[in-house]
Amino acid sequence: MGALAGWIGGPHASDEACAEAPDEAALLPALEALAHRGATGEGIVAFQTDGGQRVTLGQPYYDAAAGIAVALDGGHAFEGSSPAAALVRAYRRWDQQVVHHLRGAFAFALWDAGRERLMLARDRLGEKPLYLTGERTLFFASEVKALLRMPGVRAEAEPAAVRAYLAHRYVPGPRTLVRGIRKLAPGSYALWQFGRVREVRYWSPPDAKPLTAKVEGDAVARFTELLEDAVKLHLPAGLFLSGGFDSAMLAALACRHARIKTYSAGFAGDRASELARAKTLAQHFGTEHHEITLCASDVIARLAQAIRHRDAPLSRPSDLALYALACEAARSSHAVMTGEGADEVLGGYRRHVLPTLLFWQRPEDNAPPGVSALRRALYAEQASWLPDNVLERADRLTMAASLEARAPFLDHRLVEFVAMLPDAQRVRGLSTKWILRRAARPLLRELKPRKGGFVIPAGAWMRGELRDFLIDHLRAGASLARAYYDPQALDRVLDEHLAGKRNHETLLWTLLNLEIWHRNCLRP
Repeated sequence: MGALAGWIGGPHASDEACAEAPDEAALLPALEALAHRGATGEGIVAFQTDGGQRVTLGQPYYDAAAGIAVALDGGHAFEGSSPAAALVRAYRRWDQQVVHHLRGAFAFALWDAGRERLMLARDRLGEKPLYLTGERTLFFASEVKALLRMPGVRAEAEPAAVRAYLAHRYVPGPRTLVRGIRKLAPGSYALWQFGRVREVRYWSPPDAKPLTAKVEGDAVARFTELLEDAVKLHLPAGLFLSGGFDSAMLAALACRHARIKTYSAGFAGDRASELARAKTLAQHFGTEHHEITLCASDVIARLAQAIRHRDAPLSRPSDLALYALACEAARSSHAVMTGEGADEVLGGYRRHVLPTLLFWQRPEDNAPPGVSALRRALYAEQASWLPDNVLERADRLTMAASLEARAPFLDHRLVEFVAMLPDAQRVRGLSTKWILRRAARPLLRELKPRKGGFVIPAGAWMRGELRDFLIDHLRAGASLARAYYDPQALDRVLDEHLAGKRNHETLLWTLLNLEIWHRNCLRP
């Protein structure tokens, strides 16, 4: 667990509104905004070079002999060495190519005084976040809220990003909802030197390329070996346990090596609740099991707080279950494994069954000829939907509770291996995640996990317990979300939904969250 925050600038920044890098004391508000990630105001290091470059880092490890300071989010401690110290040694050996030798989830900022160069990097799949604004004077942080507390950074909505949110219910990178603030792309690093920024993509999802390699030997056995190795890498940790294959497989592999704690959530009145199936799995594997049940009042109580932590609207009501579950898990675990990424890597959605009919190649996918429809679909999801929505949500809503989420299915060695398999070993007929199901047979046997998903009666709640809350946010004269729609059309949608004539819960949830984001994230 960790946080990044800082800035770099100097005499080359004279044409910017915020030309000179501010005093290091100005970093304190940003670190306060990242306190839930483990940031404190005690760790600030500032440098000024002979050439006039000034860099300020929060939460750094400083190797004075090497002239290198690094702030790191992620990483595992080695015997006798911190992750940051190990990173410095690796950087001294491999320079910027160090990213190719790292594994797992990470983001870091590394100041090399000898080269007068700042390196910012993010892990391959985008599990850890990193946001930037500016160029000649460059500000960076783990979360948008920290950047908004830095001198000269303004909180203004980006209209194009809002339109993207309304279309997709998330904002594809590099944009964010705040004007001028961008995401560093997954699998990328940025080099700042003498007032210029250069971004380099060092890894891309391998499904963008045609299948050329052939796996020798038993693919299922090798898949199981790689997944188990990824699970072992993340222990000790708890596990978010649903009733489905993904988390059941993680539980089976983790319990080979340790007794773990498992956590499950459900909603009151959900007839398809996974709580019973999760409890059966927990009893079978002998885990220390915890569960929570949420109701409509929890939505009202937690929604604004969750959106503040998310730095964006919640795309689905079930996101609140993740936030509540993280708060519960943080009481007894410092980290949890999740099944995030399994569907996007292994082909787990129903839309993957007939990709040529249900998914199309977009111009921005840049997939070359010869790439199958399934590989194009998976590449597009791994490049945008996964990092910009699924992982962004998971990081923000778990770290809000000072809990670190770890995703074994996103170990890059496993992702690269799966991309070497023929399509039929991921999706075969109507069977999704085929190789996972085959690998699970000897481990799960008679358990037969089945993913049900949260069935949240959000539409009914909006006519009942959430009715006044909804009207206050979308019909009030001060409502900011009304500016994005024809007010008369919005009132008609509200009336139809509240009267039970039509179910507009998805649209109303989208606008309600956008309104709360405006009120809570763009105001000091």
